[in-house]
Order: sequence, then C-alpha cells, then structure tokens
Amino acid sequence: MKIPCIKIPITEIPLEKNARLFLKREDLIHPQISGNKYWKLFYNINQYLAKNPENPFLITFGGAFSNHIAAVAALGRESNIPTLGIIRGDELQQKWAENPTLKTAHQNGMEFRFVTREAYRNKPLLSQIFEKEFPGALIIPEGGTNDNAVNGIQYMLSEQTKSFDYLCTAVGTGGTVAGLSRFAEENQQVLGFKVVDDSSVEDTVFKLSKRNNFKLFEAHDGGYGKISDKNIRFINDFKGKYQIQLDPVYTGKMMRHLFNMIASDYFPPGSKILAFHTGGLQGIFGANELLKKQKRELIKIG
Repeated sequence: MKIPCIKIPITEIPLEKNARLFLKREDLIHPQISGNKYWKLFYNINQYLAKNPENPFLITFGGAFSNHIAAVAALGRESNIPTLGIIRGDELQQKWAENPTLKTAHQNGMEFRFVTREAYRNKPLLSQIFEKEFPGALIIPEGGTNDNAVNGIQYMLSEQTKSFDYLCTAVGTGGTVAGLSRFAEENQQVLGFKVVDDSSVEDTVFKLSKRNNFKLFEAHDGGYGKISDKNIRFINDFKGKYQIQLDPVYTGKMMRHLFNMIASDYFPPGSKILAFHTGGLQGIFGANELLKKQKRELIKIG
C-alpha cells in the first residue's frame, strides 16, 4: 500500500458558538478502503509483504456489516492477495448474499467461514486454528487494531492538523484513538466517542498509546450497531445543511455527541476542534434495509 498523494480536505462546519469545528474528510481517501481502515491496514500489509511470503494470504474477523471486512476484501482485490473473512453468526451462512457488505466483499474475492457467536468470542483460539490451516497467512485482528495499525494512524496527522486544540474520533476497537493519542502534539487533547458498550476499551487505548492525553465518552446509544431515531434525524439534517454524508454506526454518533458538547459549552471559547470522518459509509445500505423492515425513517443517500 502506498501513501496517497492526495491532500485530504479539512472542512469547517459553521457554528453559532465561539468554538470552531472542522471535519477532516478521511472518507475520501479511497473509494472502498476508506477512512481509518486505510491507515490501520497500511503498516500491517506493508510489513507482512516486506517478508516476501511465498503465498500471501489475509485472514480477518468481522460481523455482517463490518467496515473492516469490506476494506480487507477491497485491499485483497487491489493487491491481488486472497482473503478470508471469519464472520460472526453461523445463521448468515445460508443468506450472506442478501447482505450488502458481505455480497460486495465476496465480489471483491473474499471467501467466508461462518462461526457461532459463542465460538467467535474466543478469537485467540480461532486464530490458532486458522494459523495451522493456512501457515504463512497474515491474521489481522477484528477492526484491524494492533500496534502496526496504531503506527499507521500517524498519517492521519500532518502539518494541517497541528493548529487544532482537540482531535476527535469515533471509537470501536480503539486503534484510531490510540494512534491519534500517540502521535498528537503535546498541546493537543484527543477525544474519543465510544460506539461500543465496552469498559475495556480505555485500557486498550492506554496500552497502545502509552499517553494520558485522551478522554473517552459514551456515544453508543445502547450498543454497537444500535441506530436510534434521533441519530437518523441528526445524520439527515447534517447532510441537508452541510452536504456531508455521515454513517449511523460511527461518525453520525460522534458528530451528534460533539454538537451536544459544543452546545453545552464544554470547550473553552476560541477552541479549534478537528473531528475525523473515518468512512464507514458502505454500512448505510445494510442499515437502511434493516430500517425499512422496521418501517422507520431511512438514512438519506446521495
């Protein structure tokens, strides 16, 4: 994987407050390997290929609508490397083709192994099993989070980002916020908005970043993948006002909670806040299928 030559745009979101809010459009970095997924995979793949494996092969983990699964499949196709996705939920085995994320991943060449939710929880054991079956394969953790991924996140920061007081990102497995924390300037504070109800994330972030310059806030609306009506309304209103698409699992939740914090004067006057748009837009299609079945308002696209 090469470092993209494009300059990622930073867009100001107009506010009627003393604080200034900006959005770095990492979602524009690549049509399919978008946002933080590009950078989290960057070091993992390059270090793996530097060892000149005889038969390169990528194995990773994810759920039915996983942005990470979609990104690894697209990367495999672009790099001509076979990929295997270990998918949570054996009930999907007979109907994966009805799922937009898995269908696209398969079109990009990814094969699947479906495991029960119980078995999926023991990913170290699953990794051992697949290491034996596919010796020499690179096994990438769920969400792509490991030390290599954290190193890759440094490329989300640049001369452009040094003037900001706060760096904000959605938090799933913790790799992105850990990377921002590790490579932030001394005067910058990193704010992470947790979209998972997992108390262990803070420890994970600290172990990976080795710094105390971050704070995590709950933003999951009841759990990972939960889509509230207020989140749908916020995403649609945001798109109408600023012509920027947010996703319902990560960036929509982050921006809604960030707007609430700004409205309640959490930030000192004159603060410059930079939020990172980490992609994940492919998940909207699956979310809308679910919302349609529930006869709820859909997320507007286009």
